[in-house]
Amino acid sequence: MTVVFRPAVRSDARDVARLFQISSEGGADYIWSTLAEPGEDLVDVGTRRYARDDVNFSYQNCLIAESANQVIGMMHSYPMRHDPDAAPESDPVLAPYATLEIPDTLYISSLALHEGWRSMGLGARFLEFARQRASDLGLNGISLIDYAANTGACRFYQRHGFRIVDSCQIYPHPMFRVTGEAYLMQWLP
Repeated sequence: MTVVFRPAVRSDARDVARLFQISSEGGADYIWSTLAEPGEDLVDVGTRRYARDDVNFSYQNCLIAESANQVIGMMHSYPMRHDPDAAPESDPVLAPYATLEIPDTLYISSLALHEGWRSMGLGARFLEFARQRASDLGLNGISLIDYAANTGACRFYQRHGFRIVDSCQIYPHPMFRVTGEAYLMQWLP
């Protein structure tokens, strides 16, 4: 099957939200639960979040992989910038991640493929696009957060030149499917 990579459009927001659920191990669901209206489905919250324009968490920062006009994967990334006026994160579940940032890098917040499309070289193709985008934007490499428990993803990133530069303990929460450490990983050109 032929796979096409293309920029996301607003109508991809629901697929983006579903793929974020795969890659975040419950983290996206947790964040969306704090934004949901009473009784609102979490995928609807994620869809609303990624249908926005001109914010970091937007379809505009997504690259879609599709085959036979079906979305099979995506990578969401945006330039990580230092904000000296940012208020400290007060949510105990999210606060540990606030320390895992590398300014002036392209931050990959999600790279996900539906089952059946993994181990086919598509993740490596997404990383090629990320390297090019980081270069085009004049950024100092790429950063991302991965979970130590997700050993396959950690090995994948390390095979592609990423190294662990910091870590934090995951705050236990029933919505998270992982425990232990989260790794800040970085790729330098």
